[in-house]
Amino acid sequence: MALSEDDLEPIGTDTGVDILTPDDAANQAFVRANLPRNFAAHFSHGMLGMTGFRLINAPTIVPNYIFMLTGSTFMVGLSQALQQAGSILSPLLSATAIEDKKRIMPYAGRTGMLMRVPLAGIALAGWLLSGWPLAIITTAFLFMLGYYSGAQRVAFQTLMAKVIPLSRRGRLQGYRNLAGGAIAAGLSWWAGDYLIDNNIFGNGYATTFALSFVLTSLGLTVLVLMMREPDSHDVRPSMRLRERMRDMPALLADTHYRNFLIAQLLTTGGRIALPFCILHAGEALTLDGKTLGLLSLAFLGADTGSNLLWGAMGDRRGFRSVFIASLLLWVIGYGWMLMAHDMAGFAIAFIFLGAASSGYTMGSQTMVLEFGNRENTAMRLAISTTAETIIASIGPIIGGILAAVTGFVSLIGVSAAMLCLAYAVLILGVTDPRHLRRG
Repeated sequence: MALSEDDLEPIGTDTGVDILTPDDAANQAFVRANLPRNFAAHFSHGMLGMTGFRLINAPTIVPNYIFMLTGSTFMVGLSQALQQAGSILSPLLSATAIEDKKRIMPYAGRTGMLMRVPLAGIALAGWLLSGWPLAIITTAFLFMLGYYSGAQRVAFQTLMAKVIPLSRRGRLQGYRNLAGGAIAAGLSWWAGDYLIDNNIFGNGYATTFALSFVLTSLGLTVLVLMMREPDSHDVRPSMRLRERMRDMPALLADTHYRNFLIAQLLTTGGRIALPFCILHAGEALTLDGKTLGLLSLAFLGADTGSNLLWGAMGDRRGFRSVFIASLLLWVIGYGWMLMAHDMAGFAIAFIFLGAASSGYTMGSQTMVLEFGNRENTAMRLAISTTAETIIASIGPIIGGILAAVTGFVSLIGVSAAMLCLAYAVLILGVTDPRHLRRG
């Protein structure tokens, strides 16, 4: 994990400008001097945070938990939709909150802490309530989790762009996701096979969510204590959200960013089948704790194992190539899901889906940081996050209705078609922003 001497060489700007102002030069000297420490801080935070949050966000444990409580595919879709709906407005509010700040870390720390509160709430509700009251309270906490997830995504991605140079981001995310995903994959299997199957502490699901709270809190603590952040010299004047929205047409005038956003929205639409894949598998398999744990292990294990490949590909060839490759794997995964009829077949499908989900997350969230100038990074990230979550909040409800009316096969087919459209947009309408700068 230690950085080599090459990692400490002079760092170029994200905008590709060769002539630096004194403030830029001082900022880059600070980044160079603190790179090993900040790299380790972001790695530790991401690893522990990913370990906990992936137990919640994997398309296996929570969807099955809601279905177990309600017996309704619509409620599964609604719970996923409300979690996404929480992220619709918060990214824009987060961007306006940090754009005028010289330092982002104080805001990011508060937001990160509030993001972890719902995990504790879901765990306590599982121990204290049952039936529909438990389902309703759990869904409400998922909405709260979504709200602070959207805010944190903008704050922490902008923070990473500030202290981790472009040429190191893929490597950081690859190492982080590999370690965090490996732990999460093992924990997901152990949680299903031991905590859930044996109903530890009276509710194995609640115990799993409590474990997520502990791990994510440890990660945030490490980041707050370790990270060193330079002052920003190119902050924007303080604005209200309504005033800042007037600048949105100018940001969307960039054709490549606009087409990237369209591809991102189509991909989000293509994800609507993901939480229902575990229910589709349940039509052929018995979804006991052991099976749930093994399929979660397949998904998260592939997510983990692919990260070094995605990170290296992004650093060397640009994150557009990562985005494109993930879409191809996603379509293959959906196709395999439709052909599977036994445990091995469904495990292979979840392996493809896990690798694809990891590639999409890394490719899209890192690529958006590279468009345009640095002072608009937070707002571009907020626009992308908000647009994505609008579709993500509507999609699961549509998915739940479609699954109830026509079945899971039709839902998976529609999702695969949307991913194919996203692929076409990326190929025909988006140039890698690194190539644009070099050009």
